[in-house]
Amino acid sequence: MSYDTQVPPAAPHTPLRNGLGTAALILGIIGTLSGVTMVLFWLAGILGLIALILGLVGKGRVKRGEASNKGVALTGAILGLVSLVLSVVGAIVTFTAVSAAVDELDKGIKDAAPKDPSAKAPASKAPSGSASKPAAADKNKALEDGDTLVYEDDLEITVSDPKPYSVDEYAVGHTKGNKAYQVTVVIENAGKEKFDATSVQLSARAGANSVTAEQIYDDKIGAGFEGTVMPGKKATVTYAFDAPKDAKNLTVEVNPGWDYDATQWELKIG
Repeated sequence: MSYDTQVPPAAPHTPLRNGLGTAALILGIIGTLSGVTMVLFWLAGILGLIALILGLVGKGRVKRGEASNKGVALTGAILGLVSLVLSVVGAIVTFTAVSAAVDELDKGIKDAAPKDPSAKAPASKAPSGSASKPAAADKNKALEDGDTLVYEDDLEITVSDPKPYSVDEYAVGHTKGNKAYQVTVVIENAGKEKFDATSVQLSARAGANSVTAEQIYDDKIGAGFEGTVMPGKKATVTYAFDAPKDAKNLTVEVNPGWDYDATQWELKIG
């Protein structure tokens, strides 16, 4: 007697789905590295969140027998969480640094602004060498000859009254028929930081029509401020400007540098 033995068919094999765990690990690594650099905190946050979600989903697949990379998925989820923490830390550090930089810039601009003196300028200018340092009552108005402007960083600038200047035949900037005047500019550094005097710029206008008064250069005059003025020291330079012969005023503008406000002195000539 023979018996027919029938073998039941094998159950179809379901492929393992390890992709989410692997993706979580990769994104977690990239997110962690981005978080370490601080400046890429935003990228670390995005990748960390995705890695955490994919890692948890991948771990769920392992639990259901749909995947076999439990360690990979768990590591990806952990790195995703680390990336999120680093993202928060990076955001705090970055925003704090930016805020500090902005505050420092605002402080620098404020320090470079002219002081607003509480007392009005005396009617007459202070004599040469006087300890009195007159300033304009309104910093938006021009100063007069001999007046001193004091900035918030204790940089002091004084422009003297103009005097006639005799140009030589080789002078540059002088027009025949015009008159030349010289003014002396004194910069005193009463602050605590050294001052770069090479950044000082002067310009002038003359007459009722405020025409440009060309600066005069010859073998005696024309060089501007050079070098550095150390705290407690001063520097003095004499400039000469060309003005129409009928001009009654000379407006001299001094700009100590790009982070300072320029100020004008209204000088009487003629």
